[in-house]
Parts: sequence; structure tokens; C-alpha cells
Amino acid sequence: MNNFYTLIFIVLIALGAATALTILLGNVKRKSSIEQALDINQMDKVSSLANASRLISSFFAASNNEITEKFIGAGIYNTALAPYFFLIKYTVFGVASAIVILTGDAPIYEGIADKITWLAGLTLVVVIGPDLYLEMRRRALALKITRKLPFLLDLMATCVQTGMTIESTLFYLTSEMASFDRDIAYMLKRLSDRARTVGLDKSLQDLYERVPSPEMHSFVMTLTQSMQHGTSVYEILTTLSNDIRKIQLLSLEEKAGKLSSKMSIPMIIFVMMPVVVLIVSPGVMRMLEKL
Repeated sequence: MNNFYTLIFIVLIALGAATALTILLGNVKRKSSIEQALDINQMDKVSSLANASRLISSFFAASNNEITEKFIGAGIYNTALAPYFFLIKYTVFGVASAIVILTGDAPIYEGIADKITWLAGLTLVVVIGPDLYLEMRRRALALKITRKLPFLLDLMATCVQTGMTIESTLFYLTSEMASFDRDIAYMLKRLSDRARTVGLDKSLQDLYERVPSPEMHSFVMTLTQSMQHGTSVYEILTTLSNDIRKIQLLSLEEKAGKLSSKMSIPMIIFVMMPVVVLIVSPGVMRMLEKL
């Protein structure tokens, strides 16, 4: 029962601390936004505590923006929990660490190795694990979009050939691709929305930052140069689609060519070595019998 009450006490303290920290950071961020909107210069009046609070608030705000982009890059487009990602992660880690440290009937010297092992496992699973999972999903999504880029370029070329502009093409394909591929549809929607506010050149650069692949870089640079010099977009999109398909085919052929060398090591270990043992073992056994 004592361990149960201790667990309840730790959970309540962690939830209270997390709630208080969230409210404090929200108030500091709201106050900073109001001061920036009113152009209030209070650099001579603020105390060291206020400066520290502003610094913490700016750190969490930057982290929240970064985590939001990381969620979107990983294909998780519902970013409601993104501002609380760090808070939830470190709250769970703190509660689990307190449980590991404060519970257990073994003496301190006998249980310290097990507790260190548990803490290391918690650090790997709770602190490092979510970031690794998001990074793996981001790379998988970037690879998926890169593989489907020639298909998207063919659709864009068809729309441009009918007389549509690049902006109207992006808006049209956003609604059409929603029923086929939600990831490409979201990418086109964000590209179209950014193009309306900051221009198509800047939105293409943001797209390349989210999907940093050679094929996407070729698409961005080719489309940007085509709009700047006024060349035919249809011919460029068609040529680029064929070039990307050839590059992907060459990449597949290169991987297929490397399979023979990669398969040689398993064949030596699991096929050749057992055969050698089967051939040599009768002679070795007869020699041992004579000795």
C-alpha cells in the first residue's frame, strides 16, 4: 500500500508541475506578444527573473515550432499535441524515474546497478525513442514522395498543357490527389498556400527543405529557372519526369548489382563453412580415434 500511495503522490506532483509550467509559459508568451504588438520598450525595467522567463519562453517556442515541423515532416498532420511534446515526454520520464528510484526493497548498493539499467532504458525509450521514430518516419515519407514525384510531374505537365498556370495547377491537384495520396495532397496544399503568401519561389525552397532529395532539388531548381526565364513549363516538366525515372531505374540497377557481393558473405558463413565442416570432420574424428 505504501508503494501505491507513493506512486499516486508522484503522479499528482508531476501533473501539477506540468500544468503550472504550461500556464506559466503561456502567460509569459502572451505578455511578450502583447509587448511586441504595442512596441513597448522596457529593457531598463525588467528584472533578471523576467529575462530568464523570457529566455525560457523563447526556447520552448522555438522547440514547439521545430517539433511541429518535425510532426509534419513525419506525416503526422494533426499537430495539436506538438506544443506539449517535450512536456509530455519529460513528465513521463520524470514520473518513471522517480518510481524506479524510490521503489524497491533491495539495499541501495545491491539495487543501484538495476536502477541505473532501468534509468538508461527509460532514457532510450522515453527521451530518445520518440525523436528517432519521428526521424525514421520523416525519411520514409521523403523517400515515398521522391518515388512518386515523376507521376506528379506528369499530372502537372498535363494540367499546364491545357492552359492552367502553375498556381492553379497546384490548387487543382490538391483536391484531386486527396483521394489517392494524402501525403502528396498535403504537400501540394502547403505549397499552394505558401505560394499565395510569400510567392512560389520561396514556397519551392521551403518544399526542398522539407524533402531534401536530389530529385526534389532538380524539380525546384528547374521550375524556378523556368519561371524566371519564361521557358515552356510543359516541356521542362516532361523532360524532368523522364530524367527522374531514369535516375530511379539506374539506382535500382545499382542496388541489384550490389546484391551479389552482399550475398557472398552469408553464403560463405551459412553454406560454405558447414560444407567444409562436413568434409573435414570424418578425417578429424578418425585421427582422434587413433590417438
